[in-house]
Amino acid sequence: MDLSKDVKYIKGVGPNRVQLLNKLGIFTLKDLITYYPRTYEDRSKPKNIAECVNGDEVLIEAIACGKLSDNRLRGKTMQKLLVRDETGSCTITWFNQSYLKNKFEIGKTYKFYGKITNIYGKITMNSPVFDEDEKKFNTGKIIPLYPLTYQLSQNVLRRIMENGLAEIEGKLEETLPDYLLDEYHLQGIDEATKQIHFPHEFEDFNQARKRLVFEELLSTQLALLELKNNYLNEEKGIAFDQNVKMSEVINQLPFQLTKAQIRVLEEIDENMESEKPMNRLLQGDVGSGKTVVAMCAAYKAVKSGYQVAIMAPTAILATQHLENFQNMLETLGMKCELLISGISKKKKEELLERLANGEIDILIGTHAILEENVIFKNLGLVVTDEQHRFGVKQRTKIALKGKNPDVLVMTATPIPRTLALILYGDLDISIIDELPPNRKKVETFAVPKNMTQRVNGFIEKQIQEGRQAYIVCPLVEENEELDLKSVERLYEAYQKEIFPQYRVEYIHGKMRPKEKDDIMERFKLGEINILISTTVIEVGVDVPNANIMVIENAERFGLAQLHQLRGRVGRGDYQSYCVLKCEGKSETVKERMKVMCSTNDGFIISEKDLELRGSGDFFGTMQHGLPEFKIANLFEDMPILKLAQSVAMKILQEDPKLALEKNRLLKELIKDKFMKRIEI
Repeated sequence: MDLSKDVKYIKGVGPNRVQLLNKLGIFTLKDLITYYPRTYEDRSKPKNIAECVNGDEVLIEAIACGKLSDNRLRGKTMQKLLVRDETGSCTITWFNQSYLKNKFEIGKTYKFYGKITNIYGKITMNSPVFDEDEKKFNTGKIIPLYPLTYQLSQNVLRRIMENGLAEIEGKLEETLPDYLLDEYHLQGIDEATKQIHFPHEFEDFNQARKRLVFEELLSTQLALLELKNNYLNEEKGIAFDQNVKMSEVINQLPFQLTKAQIRVLEEIDENMESEKPMNRLLQGDVGSGKTVVAMCAAYKAVKSGYQVAIMAPTAILATQHLENFQNMLETLGMKCELLISGISKKKKEELLERLANGEIDILIGTHAILEENVIFKNLGLVVTDEQHRFGVKQRTKIALKGKNPDVLVMTATPIPRTLALILYGDLDISIIDELPPNRKKVETFAVPKNMTQRVNGFIEKQIQEGRQAYIVCPLVEENEELDLKSVERLYEAYQKEIFPQYRVEYIHGKMRPKEKDDIMERFKLGEINILISTTVIEVGVDVPNANIMVIENAERFGLAQLHQLRGRVGRGDYQSYCVLKCEGKSETVKERMKVMCSTNDGFIISEKDLELRGSGDFFGTMQHGLPEFKIANLFEDMPILKLAQSVAMKILQEDPKLALEKNRLLKELIKDKFMKRIEI
């Protein structure tokens, strides 16, 4: 069965629809059948008209009592049809659907599915979908609802899906071994794929979903554990000098470390002194002091005779790290240098020569460090900052520049602990779960759009007092579907209409890195009062004087992302504020904004984000070097996740390389899903 067949050859697609499907990430037959519904409507069991409650979405089965009437109403046409069953009658209305005129015969039975209005016993249904009695396309079954794109309707996508499923029926090759299917009572892949799209009963859907979620999570766990085992089974790592004490740096600090920082340093110290290569994730909320921990580890490595590589996702963040490291470590006799793509050819050549000679102790830089001509004399420790900007591939690539160096991965994205243990299966985990005592809480407010004037007044007051402001908006360009203000439009409005008296600039991800760095540098120096930005500012530049952030369309962001953005303010001595402007009135939006206003704890926020949005959006990018989950929801599916983890451990204990014939399908599954992403 050729699952790589182009989706354009599937019945019902054609040249126009293929582009719409491509927009949804559907390019092949495999993409189509694994494009799962987001929810379902139960249109299988009709309700008596008399039992219908106001606001319910229901299926009724009723006889047409008269002809469809066509009425004109303020430039619109309204079609009405009276229907009846043995318990009562219902008036059905449509707007501007004149083509329905000859659709209904008096005395014939039809099924209608739609929303009921029941006021004082008068029952109506607006714009329902319907089928004639013997037909069952729109009603009489459980109907899948898919995430859509502009101009593609549910009906069209359902028909295409049915055609795609018809092509593969009975022909799908099994992806899980028989012994797992039997032991855990799982459906075969063929049946599960059919039932996830068009289940006969909800029990069929539950069985199909269990099978598909288990497969997705088991393959993730096997891939991660295999990575970890490969790492552990390599030759010995570096045992750093036990006589070099991190306290030599700690005693130099102008502030006291928190208990959490000290606990984490003890874990890292123990790792570094053992022969087993360290491969550790350091999680800590924005401002929890991860950089100091990295400095102490770097000190121990250098004093033990090794070099250190520190990799940051942007040039400006790398420069910020350089300043911090130089301030602390150069007084202790260590040479720190910066390698970013912007430096001159001559300076770079000289730097690379000194690095290869061992004259540079700590090299701080961006992806430029990964280039082949960057050669260390004796690399002992690799620190990558903001893990999700790199992924497994780059982490491995930089580690190969030394002989099994220790690796420390730092992230400010708080992930619930249970989840972190599972997602970062290839790493040990340290968590800094307290903030330094001097950090002020960022006051957070959620406001509707109609309070814009008051918010602008508040910004002005802060600028008059000498502060600076960030304004964050979600998109760079106009989007026909979401119609959000672009950065450029917002910039025009702030610069020309709202604050012509202040220096306003804008920054977004499509600018060249040098341009972005220049703007951030000018903002940091106080030459810009207001910076309009997309989420490119999310990753860590310190501007202590910026104390107010306004986030437009806050409902469009995940909580974890809002929390990251908010972490850009509150870095100086001034009280800081975050204003969330939102338009959504749904309960979920209200609840999410309430969470943001009530806590500054990133771990609580990430738990809630996972609960409210599921895992699909939670990670946003392919930040782990892993594929996105297509069906698993890590909050709801925690029991299956734990089961998958224990099954994966059991399998690899018995068969570490998945070399046994009975595990052949698992090996192929992992190869198909992951190896493109995590090989070097």
